[in-house]
Amino acid sequence: MQLSNYENLRSRLIAHSITCEEVVRFYLDRIDDYLEDNIYITVFSEKALERARSLDRKLKEGGRLGKLFGMPMAIKDNIAIKGERLTCASKILYNYECVFDATSVIRLEEEDAIFLGKTNMDEFAMGSSNENSAYGHIPNPFDKKRVPGGSSGGSAAAVANGLAMVALGSDTGGSVRQPAGFCDIVGLKPTYGRISRYGLVAFASSFDQIGVLARNCDDAALVLEVIAGKDRRDATSSFHVVPEYSSEMATLSVEGLKIGVPKEYFPESLNADVSRRVKGKLFELRDRGAQLVDITLPDSAYAIAAYYILVTAEASSNLARFDGARYGYRSENAGDLAAMYVNSRTEGFGREVKRRIMLGTYVLSAGYYDTYYKKAQQVRRVFQERYQEALEKVDVIAGPTSPFPPFGIGDKTGNPLEMYLADVFTVPASIVGMPAISVPLGFDSLNLPVGMHLICNFFEEGKLLGIAKRIQVPL
Repeated sequence: MQLSNYENLRSRLIAHSITCEEVVRFYLDRIDDYLEDNIYITVFSEKALERARSLDRKLKEGGRLGKLFGMPMAIKDNIAIKGERLTCASKILYNYECVFDATSVIRLEEEDAIFLGKTNMDEFAMGSSNENSAYGHIPNPFDKKRVPGGSSGGSAAAVANGLAMVALGSDTGGSVRQPAGFCDIVGLKPTYGRISRYGLVAFASSFDQIGVLARNCDDAALVLEVIAGKDRRDATSSFHVVPEYSSEMATLSVEGLKIGVPKEYFPESLNADVSRRVKGKLFELRDRGAQLVDITLPDSAYAIAAYYILVTAEASSNLARFDGARYGYRSENAGDLAAMYVNSRTEGFGREVKRRIMLGTYVLSAGYYDTYYKKAQQVRRVFQERYQEALEKVDVIAGPTSPFPPFGIGDKTGNPLEMYLADVFTVPASIVGMPAISVPLGFDSLNLPVGMHLICNFFEEGKLLGIAKRIQVPL
């Protein structure tokens, strides 16, 4: 069964050459074949089949078909679906059952999407390799000894392995784009506020954004069009009009496109295969009529430092609610209230989550707030100014998604600072809140995926997707 893109699937469904139930059974069978890869935390087998039969009846009866009619989707396990477990891949939420739907889930269901299950992830979205999950790690689809990236590694692996057509993830500093680059798929982080965060478990609220992982830009654009837009339940969501992204993509031409190439994105430490692949694509675009513009972003060296100060500060506050008192894991070793708090959190949280809570508490403490947190916020403002200035001169900023290909499982777990550098090229777009995408470029000399990272100005997702499409599928 060839189901490479949604347009093909939809036409076959409408022509009655295949049913939604057959599609769901196909994907459920594939999920069973990949159980040992640990990609899904929860699979909605019966629920998905029931949903498929309902959609088949709607088609037979001539009802309105949604934009995503019959699309089989996976969802990262930090996004709420009513009546299903919401674990964030953490022991502290092991058996928590959600009591409401995320806005994105509601909008997808209204357009007839089908949810296959919840995918594995780094605990509370904290990580770059999907090795920080209470449910264990996930192998890379192209090399079982390597990581798929994180924290949306489960969603990326599901799409890359054909266990879902499209998946939702969350992106705080690159957690959709970096695993997309490691798994040879498209990973889109929209403008901050473009998609409602209602129903997304908070890691760092001023950074978090739901993103889309897909095999191609057309499918990503269609899903974005459905879930984007103002939501009264999320005060940070934008009133900005949601356009028809497919139409905006169609009008995009490579000829005359100004592509900003920051020298800071190509340091001497950049992996040689990654550098060769990305530069080769840039030269190809130049040959097709684009203009490569050398730009400089002199403060790039401070991106990782500022990012980890800000997100750990927000994480220490957001995760204070998980205390064993109201819901989630409660330690049996709790002789008094203080012991319940301490032991529940000690036993419930993993090592990386504890590390970030402690860092965040430190930078917010009375003696260090001005030195670290306030200064990092000032750096964030400088980044916003620098990137806006750059994007006044060019249409898009381009570079590698990651400084290296997928690394080995366990290679970086002992060195958190080295692990954090996996997001060095994706973090700036998160700091400024601009839309960004990772688009696959092919493979390196070891047959490992390489991704190109693109950044556009605020709310220019249509342009971003159009450029990415022409990189992925040259005209």
